This record gives sequence, C-alpha cells and structure tokens, in this order.
Amino acid sequence: MIHKVQNFVIVGRTSAGNIFRPSDWADRLCGIMSVFSADNRMMYSPYVRPACNLKGDKTVLVDGKIHDIEPLAYIFLKNFAKDNDLQVEVLPDEYFS
Repeated sequence: MIHKVQNFVIVGRTSAGNIFRPSDWADRLCGIMSVFSADNRMMYSPYVRPACNLKGDKTVLVDGKIHDIEPLAYIFLKNFAKDNDLQVEVLPDEYFS
C-alpha cells in the first residue's frame, strides 16, 4: 500500500477528545526534530514546528517536504500520532508556501 505524502497537523487530543499529556509534548517532539543553525544555535526545523489551534490545543505542524529530506522522520511523526491515538488533520499544500 502506497501512502501519499501530505502536510499535516498533530493535535494534542486523543480520538476520544482527551487532552494529551505531558503538556509540553509538542515542544519535546519538535525538539527531537530540531537543527543547529550556522551560528551553532539550536532551532526548530522549518518542517516541524509547534503551534496551537483556535481551540487552544497544542499542535505540531508537519510540512510534507520533510519526507524528501528524511523519510524516516516523516514516518516517525506519523507513527507518533498513531501510537498515541492523537487527532491528525491534513493541511493543504498552500499552507506551507
């Protein structure tokens, strides 16, 4: 089975609507994907960033372009959401333009 690479957002709520814990999960997840800049400072990847939605839920925005750079990172992020029963919403390609 072939899956289409998509932009998506991981929402900090389970499929049952419960808030995902710990409360800093989005920062931790994005920290795993962070990179070092030219001046040796750690910064979030431009392809994986923490955010929040209008309901106030913590979220992680994932640009599907990360699949072109590191397919295993993309798979890891998809599996993180699946393994923790988190809500995932597909984002249009224009979202990251």
